[in-house]
Amino acid sequence: QVQLVESGGGLVQPGGSLRLSCAASGRADRNYPMGWFRQAPGKEREFVARITSSGNSYYGDSVKGRFTISRDNAKNMVYLQMNSLKPEDTAVYLCYLVIPPGTNYWGQGTQVTVSS
Repeated sequence: QVQLVESGGGLVQPGGSLRLSCAASGRADRNYPMGWFRQAPGKEREFVARITSSGNSYYGDSVKGRFTISRDNAKNMVYLQMNSLKPEDTAVYLCYLVIPPGTNYWGQGTQVTVSS
């Protein structure tokens, strides 16, 4: 079993920054691919970012240039640095981990609200 716990969400003004963290435990004892999705009420789940075992990162178009994903392999953690936040970034942010060949595990989510 894989357990993922997100933290770092909260309320921030437009233009502000937040850093989300995701801690993996259980079977997550290797450098599995990890990443973030987000979901706002009434909207489809949206890809935000992912990072491979080797450290290559990918971003959704809506966050490219503003968000940065990183990982600490020794700690089995992944981070999402979010800068220049916009109201449309408001969502529950969900951490995920993939165990090959393709089993996904999800965290419980952390709320990010961008509002003035």
